[in-house]
Amino acid sequence: MTEPRPSDLVKDDLPDVDLGDKPATGTAVPSVEEILEAMKDVVDPELMVNVVDLGLVYGAQIDDEANVTIDMTLTSPTCPLTDKIEYDTKYVLDGLANSVTINWVWLPPWTLEMITEDGREQLRAIGYNL
Repeated sequence: MTEPRPSDLVKDDLPDVDLGDKPATGTAVPSVEEILEAMKDVVDPELMVNVVDLGLVYGAQIDDEANVTIDMTLTSPTCPLTDKIEYDTKYVLDGLANSVTINWVWLPPWTLEMITEDGREQLRAIGYNL
């Protein structure tokens, strides 16, 4: 007879977890709304407004395994802060998504009209005249 392992001696009252429709990794598949809400924590370092309210996020696709692809643009194709925005995006979606891919798109080109009213209020608060 083998001796019990230390972990066999631990008794807990934790309930069994039913993963239901969750992917095998255990991460629940987030909704597009949850992804966009989390993306509001990604702030454009130059304008100090989140990328959702700036209108930089064009869309998000989520597969059955919670892998997320975000269609995103920048205010300028020559933006020197692309790496920072990519890092922040992956950071805020950690735990919501198994993987994050940013699909940088340039059409349609970003314009001031894409900024939400919340984004406009944030820009006015820091001195922009919109």
